[in-house]
Amino acid sequence: MGMVLTLVVVASDEEAEAAMDVARAAARDHPARILGVVLGDGRGHAHVDAEVGTGAGHPGETALIRLRGAVVKHAESVVLPLLLPDSPVAVWWADQGPDDPASDPLGRLATRRITDLGTHASPRSKAGLRRFAHYTPGDTDLAWTRLTLWRATLAAVLDQHSARVTAVRVSAERGHPSAGLLRAWLSHCLHLDVELLPTDGPAVTEVVLETAQGPIRISRPDGKDATLSTPNRPERPVSLRIREIHELISEELRHLDADEIYELTIRKVLELEQSP
Repeated sequence: MGMVLTLVVVASDEEAEAAMDVARAAARDHPARILGVVLGDGRGHAHVDAEVGTGAGHPGETALIRLRGAVVKHAESVVLPLLLPDSPVAVWWADQGPDDPASDPLGRLATRRITDLGTHASPRSKAGLRRFAHYTPGDTDLAWTRLTLWRATLAAVLDQHSARVTAVRVSAERGHPSAGLLRAWLSHCLHLDVELLPTDGPAVTEVVLETAQGPIRISRPDGKDATLSTPNRPERPVSLRIREIHELISEELRHLDADEIYELTIRKVLELEQSP
């Protein structure tokens, strides 16, 4: 009775146990029925194998379901009877995920569809662009969730400094998908072209906002500790550590409505891709 949603985790057989551990950690903040789904070989006779967990070490009811044969193409028919009644459903693809999550058979069951471009494929890559082009309200990607602390810090800094921003530079690990999304978000918010510079990482390492009074700089060279420097003020530390995946999933489960800012950002990514 205390469970607030159903979390469906789609993973490969090799990643299934690790993905279930992540889901269980996220469910400590959001008690949920966790259904792990492993889509195996679609050839041969239909076969369903399940491991059910309750009690110690399980924040709620969990089931890891392995599908083989013809039933692989109808995974939703296995999952649908197991959903909590009258409760939201979130689907997280622990692997690459589909190009069109809302049209995926399991995705159609969900109000929140969570994918992950990872930390190496650029959002300008074909996979990212295909997914962005198929955006449907309720879709999100952990590449965007990884930027929450950056966006909150930048918004707070801009609120505190009335100086007009004239130029923006984002420095990040080459090919990191969050960097392209941050670039697009800043470009949309500030109506400026944003320069993207490659570094050795990890992830996003620095954002510089140029103003008439001098640069506003947020630097995070090690992925843990960040420093904020602003004109005529001493440097001060900022909490911008790279978060674990279960923290990202937990954040997404707090917001089951459509993310309008994410939609505007990915439309800006597509616009920047089409520009010469």
